[in-house]
Amino acid sequence: MSSFVQEFKEFAVKGSVMDLAVGVIIGGAFGKIVDSIVGDLIMPVVGRLFGGLDFNNYFIALKDIPAGVGVTLAEVKKAGVPVFAYGSFITILLNFIILAFIIFLIIKQMNRLKRQAAAPAAPAEPPPSPEDIVLLREIRDALRK
Repeated sequence: MSSFVQEFKEFAVKGSVMDLAVGVIIGGAFGKIVDSIVGDLIMPVVGRLFGGLDFNNYFIALKDIPAGVGVTLAEVKKAGVPVFAYGSFITILLNFIILAFIIFLIIKQMNRLKRQAAAPAAPAEPPPSPEDIVLLREIRDALRK
């Protein structure tokens, strides 16, 4: 049992596992930011362009809506009516596209920085060839005389 615990401890404290944990936490927070951008900034503008309607309330009731129930998605769901909520799907799809695009830009930048770091620095001058050294020595010796 102690070897199992030791093996798990080694796995859990490896750098890559810790990096993954940090990435998941930051990704969750970043996802909330994207949700807010889409829900609070983009979708109201898109909704306004399409007649001022909220995309989250675009749905098709799969059963008759009882009398007295409102027409918003939340009210219809609360009444127990099954719905095909395509407006919510559009919002979530837009979230995904924006998040995927931002991650693409981040990875593209990281790859560019890795390529720059991996590229060897060009030497200022090539080292002299043996023939050049011999010629320079001859010139030096001639100047001394």
